[in-house]
Amino acid sequence: MELVSIQVGRPRRVAWRGREVETSIWKTPVAGRVRVREHNLDGDEQSDLTVHGGPDKAVYLYPSEHYAFWRRELPDAELAWGGFGENLTTRGLLEDAACIGDRIRCGTAELAVSQPRSPCFKLGIRFGRPDLVKRFQQSGRTGFYLRVVRPGEIGAGDALELLPASGDRMSIAEIARLMTTADADRDALRRAAALPGLAESWRSEFVSRLGGA
Repeated sequence: MELVSIQVGRPRRVAWRGREVETSIWKTPVAGRVRVREHNLDGDEQSDLTVHGGPDKAVYLYPSEHYAFWRRELPDAELAWGGFGENLTTRGLLEDAACIGDRIRCGTAELAVSQPRSPCFKLGIRFGRPDLVKRFQQSGRTGFYLRVVRPGEIGAGDALELLPASGDRMSIAEIARLMTTADADRDALRRAAALPGLAESWRSEFVSRLGGA
């Protein structure tokens, strides 16, 4: 498993449906070593901290393997690394293998898997395709967010070491399916809500669907 590319970006204002919105979805690859801090990478900044960033969504990872699929789906789009707003483009770690609470060592930093990505309308703005948000979610190629366990420095070409979480494990793919399945199995919802490493916003959603139990 390998870190292929690192991307960062600052907020920018773009026109959308007759108004301006601020977004940081445009990311640019950076060379050399990059410092991973508690809530983001050096040179990166989230736009709306009510839905992006914070400890549970400090860093966004997207598998490079998915780009071939999207190049077929979006033949007119320019798809360089970072095209989906990810900070880390990786090779060898997909959503069905990464589990909530798993830790990833890269360079001198250590990260922990916290939740799948649930895209907002700004992904549609990025590609000029409002339908892309639904297509992205349905594809199962969501990528996932990481919290920072230990700050450090990382660089393209660094190896990724996956340290499986102890106890019950559920993959990013399983968690993402639970969120989008209206009649999801209640035992699976209980398992998900009990995962220690799950982002609190997702835990609250699963608890709510269980009737607050």
